[in-house]
Amino acid sequence: MLSENYNEQFSKVIEHFKGELSTLRTGRATPALVEDITVEAYGVKQPLKSLASISVADAKTLTVEPWDKSVLQAIEVAINKSQIGVNAVNDGKLLRLPLPDLTQDRRVELIKVLHQKLEIARISVRQIRDEIKKGIEDGEKAKDITEDERYKNIDALEKIVKEYNEKIKEIGEEKEKEINTV
Repeated sequence: MLSENYNEQFSKVIEHFKGELSTLRTGRATPALVEDITVEAYGVKQPLKSLASISVADAKTLTVEPWDKSVLQAIEVAINKSQIGVNAVNDGKLLRLPLPDLTQDRRVELIKVLHQKLEIARISVRQIRDEIKKGIEDGEKAKDITEDERYKNIDALEKIVKEYNEKIKEIGEEKEKEINTV
């Protein structure tokens, strides 16, 4: 009864969680920090990655080079307004984003955000589990499966949920270590 579809749902939670964590700034520069910043250009709000090339110049600097130089100012404004704590340096052709070192206070703040994202991922896994469990119980009520099959399926489900919660925990611990690395 437990199909690959459910594993796919759990895997999507993990992938989404990893994507969310990539936006948390650690000691290194990564394009994921800025690629989803919303920029108002051409009368439309769109992600930065659709307007410019984002690259890592060195461990502490990102460069943003717009494909159309006329949106450079709009990109600069959007980056400076964002909550990433970086001031863009405009040289007329591209933006340099020097990333300041993380302060201890900022690290503590990032870890709080990390824990919130961890909890959201665990809640998502629980919601999927509850949905599947309801389907199993409904199957028993409809006489599609026996009581023994229901118990086997629920046990298998709990093992899968435990596995995915462990993955979430490991990913979170890894990211926390990364944030605390000076």
